Amino acid sequence: MRRRAVLLYALACLAVAGAAGAQPRSDPDWPCVQRKVPAITAGAVWSGPDVASALNDWSKDAEAAALAQKLASRRTPIGEADRMIDEFARGKGPEKAERLTRVFAGVLDLINTERDRILHGIERYARGQRQLADRIRDEGDQISAIKDSPTATETKELHELESRFAWDKRIFEERRQSLAFVCETPVLLEQRVFEIARHIQERLS
Repeated sequence: MRRRAVLLYALACLAVAGAAGAQPRSDPDWPCVQRKVPAITAGAVWSGPDVASALNDWSKDAEAAALAQKLASRRTPIGEADRMIDEFARGKGPEKAERLTRVFAGVLDLINTERDRILHGIERYARGQRQLADRIRDEGDQISAIKDSPTATETKELHELESRFAWDKRIFEERRQSLAFVCETPVLLEQRVFEIARHIQERLS
């Protein structure tokens, strides 16, 4: 019965690692249910002035760059965005729209950079889970082979193998349970860009 449980768990690990989010997808390293969006485009969240030039030179505007960094940081509560944007826009006169656009461009650029790092981390996470699932399967096969042997005995080798199996199983489960949180992070960043874009656009007129 115990041998059967070992085999069933190993197979379950492979199924979870291979199918995590069973929707059709072209990227086998993407384990999330959420659709993979490589980058947030300005057109998806912004209806203000064209940002093409602002994306190239926003960092040259020191004041706009400083605000963009604060707004892009997840340590800054989104509820403070209105106050910070109002303070920046005050007294800008005819340059207000141009400089607010630079702020948005900076936020978009910074968050896309952070998202790209997170996406690559998720893909490494998925590859690690597949490798761990393969190792659990191999350990399960070895344990079953030893126990099925006509001369099976409780040896030091078997004890060490079962300990490795139990440890790998624990790590696999902990990582699997944290997957939902990990996959949610890029979505939260998309929502942050959208909210900041909305706050800035309200002050463009």
